[in-house]
Amino acid sequence: MKLDQFMKWEGLASTGGEAKHLISSGQVHVNGSKEVRRGRKLKNGDQIIFGNIKVIFSQSDAPGRRLAIDDQERL
Repeated sequence: MKLDQFMKWEGLASTGGEAKHLISSGQVHVNGSKEVRRGRKLKNGDQIIFGNIKVIFSQSDAPGRRLAIDDQERL
């Protein structure tokens, strides 16, 4: 799945245009690095960070797993 699609699916962006803007403006990190490519293909286990929200991408049918702040410290 592409990063912009995942952001819409996960509810981090309400539209594709919003996802594109958030990504291209450098507000999204994948695995700790700033990501500006909206078409970046995500792999199982990738960590997407937007603001104070961290989501782990999973290729299963279930949405990604959001981590609480305490969970983030254990990573």
